[in-house]
Amino acid sequence: MDEIFDVIVIGGGQSALACGYYLRRAKLNYLILDKQYGPGGAWLHTWDSLTLFSPAEYSSLPGWAMPKSEHKFPLRHEVIDYLRLYELHYQLNVRRGIEVSTIIKEENIFTVHSKNGNFNAKTVISATGTWGHPLIPDLEGRKNFQGIQIHSQIYKNPEDFTGMKTLVIGEGNSGAQIVAELSKVTNVKWSTKHEPRFLPENVDGYYLFNVASAKYKAEKEGKPFDASKYNLGNIVLVPPVKEARDRGALISEGIFHKLYDKGVIWDHGEKEEFDALIWCTGFGYDTSFLKSIIQVDEKGITETRDSKSLEVEGLWLVGYGNWTGYASATLIGLNRTAKQTIIEIEEFLTKNK
Repeated sequence: MDEIFDVIVIGGGQSALACGYYLRRAKLNYLILDKQYGPGGAWLHTWDSLTLFSPAEYSSLPGWAMPKSEHKFPLRHEVIDYLRLYELHYQLNVRRGIEVSTIIKEENIFTVHSKNGNFNAKTVISATGTWGHPLIPDLEGRKNFQGIQIHSQIYKNPEDFTGMKTLVIGEGNSGAQIVAELSKVTNVKWSTKHEPRFLPENVDGYYLFNVASAKYKAEKEGKPFDASKYNLGNIVLVPPVKEARDRGALISEGIFHKLYDKGVIWDHGEKEEFDALIWCTGFGYDTSFLKSIIQVDEKGITETRDSKSLEVEGLWLVGYGNWTGYASATLIGLNRTAKQTIIEIEEFLTKNK
């Protein structure tokens, strides 16, 4: 394909759509490449009961508000519908079923390679998120475990584990939510490094966005950030989690560092058998396709100033969380990062005409 775009965005989820909004407004010639076959990004693959952590009025992409939900926190299918309609509303230039394998740069032009052909651009935005890079710690004996063993990336619903004695590993929101719903259908235990810390009921994703903004402002001004002013627990009390906590289902059993063929060996020495393990141990960054042009560490991180690559001119990375812009992995926090990125790209293209 001989056309040279001003910008190619890699990824088709919320980060890519926010960038598309500002690229369209800037009247730049752009193309969004999405490996999925339908709109929705990572939300297409999450478990069935996942919700946002913020009310709809605090969860909108730039330009078009998310419709109100009858639920406090919009449901998974409502978020997917919103992303689909947002893309249609702005007629964003998205090409689907394109999985990028690698990128090269020659004579100031990027060539984006895929099985479906190559695409050329003056600049590139990586907006692939984290879902494609699940992390599981390589603990002693993990490969010897004979039961079911999955990451939360592919967990779908509790019915798949009915009747199985299950261990959920990980102290964040995903661990708490999965334990909450599994506890209604089967025998489940929860392993966490630290005692779970629940946020107050009135604290949601919008509050956390404001905390991140305060931290961002303090760092920009060279001032210390006083975290003591904020209640910084790490688990949001979405309704199912609150219900499970209130009935005593969210109690940590502690930690283990070894496994055997039938289960785990707790740090206090006791062995315990399990039929299934669900690792809610987080994600790295889905940036392996960039390794041909930049240094990327084992978590997928590369050097940036905000979203701009410090290694390669013409490359930006958007929506990867605090690494590329405070709260940029959230719907509400993404707007600031996407807007600033497109301003920088406009300036870059003007300078390099």
